[in-house]
Amino acid sequence: MALRPIIILPDTRLREISRPIERLDSATGSLIEDMLATMYDAPGIGLAAIQIAEPVRLVTIDVAGKDEPPAPMVFINPEITWASEDKNVHEEGCLSIPDYYEEVERPSRVRVRFRDREFKEQEIDADGLLATCIQHEIDHLNGVLFIDYLSRLKRERVTKKFAKAARQG
Repeated sequence: MALRPIIILPDTRLREISRPIERLDSATGSLIEDMLATMYDAPGIGLAAIQIAEPVRLVTIDVAGKDEPPAPMVFINPEITWASEDKNVHEEGCLSIPDYYEEVERPSRVRVRFRDREFKEQEIDADGLLATCIQHEIDHLNGVLFIDYLSRLKRERVTKKFAKAARQG
């Protein structure tokens, strides 16, 4: 289990579309452990593999509260098969866009099909924070960032801020 560096905006790899995982092997198992360690260390509630420069369709999530025991979830090749028409607004942040938060509107409930840590096919219905987090992380797998849901002005402002910071080292 190793902590991995999280890539930060404006790194162009964040816009890559991740490829499916064809089978579970020891490398994928190690990647899952590294992602969980990195997510908890950050600290964050979700991490997509692309955020540590691994362009595969793998997500780790833990939305347990501070006073609750850890409840790590692993989603291999997740896909949203249904989304509610009713929406929720949550303040979102991103480990790849540190210290920047904005309210984002997303479907309040989703159904997700995925493979678990044993590569068994699963399906869950999610709502609340879990639904928001799943959508946010699956977006990463498709090269979409939460800032893409903001107005053009806000998106350009944050993109310029991080590009300037990257140039300055």
